[in-house]
Amino acid sequence: MDFAFSAEQDMLRAAAREFLAEQHPLEGVPAIVDGEPGWQPESWKQLADLGWTDDDLDLLDHVVLFEETGAALLPAPLFSTLALAVPAVRHDKELLASVASGDLRLSLAWAESSRPQGITDTDLATTVDADGRVTGRKVLVPDAANTDALVVTVAGPQLRLVRTADATVTPVSTSDQSRRLYEVEFAGAPSRALGDGSVLAEIETRAFVLAAAEALGVGRRAVEEGVAHASTREQFGRVIGMYQSVSNQLVDSYAALELARSLTYWAAWAVQEGDEQAEVAVAAAKSAAAEAAVNACEHVIQVLGGVGMTWEHILHRLYKRAQWLEAFGAGGRALRARIADRVIG
Repeated sequence: MDFAFSAEQDMLRAAAREFLAEQHPLEGVPAIVDGEPGWQPESWKQLADLGWTDDDLDLLDHVVLFEETGAALLPAPLFSTLALAVPAVRHDKELLASVASGDLRLSLAWAESSRPQGITDTDLATTVDADGRVTGRKVLVPDAANTDALVVTVAGPQLRLVRTADATVTPVSTSDQSRRLYEVEFAGAPSRALGDGSVLAEIETRAFVLAAAEALGVGRRAVEEGVAHASTREQFGRVIGMYQSVSNQLVDSYAALELARSLTYWAAWAVQEGDEQAEVAVAAAKSAAAEAAVNACEHVIQVLGGVGMTWEHILHRLYKRAQWLEAFGAGGRALRARIADRVIG
């Protein structure tokens, strides 16, 4: 079986990398995310004009894009829109067209305080009445303040589309400023029906694959920072990359990321083709890629020494995104338990 990307996907990767390097360089991220509103709203139209929000792109295309946006720590509601919300509105051509044109930014509001946090969990206190008005409170909603509408899970389970303007959005203090989280309160907010909760499993699967892809980009960029430092920094008359205690950490990080890359591409292919091993592949990819990204950042922090601990360096921001990706949805231990249940059970 040939798992190679097509020539068009290779071109998409090259174009995305060039665009992000020119228009959204990693070095410029701190000034954006530490200010308000935490991103550049005008950039959304740029992404739409590039075709990144088109429904014609398949999951493998999005894997290519999210690897590159992860490496750039792009502060935009791309993950919340394409990974989390789009599957819930795919049946509505009007909404899809609005997303594709850049006129509609979305996120998914699923988690509730003191209740299970998984996307597919259906123990929900948020309700909708006979008139379609939603009441309840959601927590840890990605990019909520940067969206036009929210896909909200309610008891049933059902999915409802609520305009962000009809809800109360409160920022939550978190370590990763490049992907902000919010609490969202609905007090009889008018809504639009999107269907039942059967799509939640698809949303989780898609989100895990794209989280893995994003983690690959984060980890790759961290290793690049480490290699650049180890290739120029001298100690005792030699570049520090000559010392095994330094080079081994970079090599181990690179190897783990490459193994995770293979798993991620396999998972994306399995999901797209409806392969029977898709569930195992997705769990393996998300756990391996996120943990590899976290470990890569930690190793590179060690390689950079004091420089890696400074606020001014970009490395701690990559590390925080990697930690968010590892915790998102389900951590490595929970995902490996899923694999064991499927393989052994």
